[in-house]
Amino acid sequence: MQDMLVRLLELPDISEKEKNLFENEGIVFKRPITPEKSIVVNWVGKHFSTNWADETEAAFTTLPVNCFVAQREQEILGFACFESTAKNFFGPTGVLPTERGKGIGKILLIKSLCALKEMGYTYAIIGGVGPISYYERVVDAKIIEKSEKSIYQNLLKHPK
Repeated sequence: MQDMLVRLLELPDISEKEKNLFENEGIVFKRPITPEKSIVVNWVGKHFSTNWADETEAAFTTLPVNCFVAQREQEILGFACFESTAKNFFGPTGVLPTERGKGIGKILLIKSLCALKEMGYTYAIIGGVGPISYYERVVDAKIIEKSEKSIYQNLLKHPK
């Protein structure tokens, strides 16, 4: 896996069409608050991995929380964290398989990158990228050469 670089000064806008679509479906995008910590962290651990749950828990050490969630009523549909493992890093992020392809991940990504921009960054790093073409297409991210060795290279992983 490699890291990618994103220029934060030219992020795509979230269109009114996208906002209306999600409002019509009852989907809310927000930063969770402290009383929701265990719900969000446990959900990430259940649907993705314990390592990602650990990173999500770290996102709750700041106020406001360095995480966004997408929810429909009491159901979490997706999440995105930033600056939870390293300064200026985006991730982890994930959307339920049943909700993929609807643009939820895109909104979570853009909201997170906008938050990093508001923190004063001009560029952000997407660490240990899986879907390279997705990030190239959505936010014009570029692969960082020789980034195969990253902060994740000797990561201890929880058994599945």
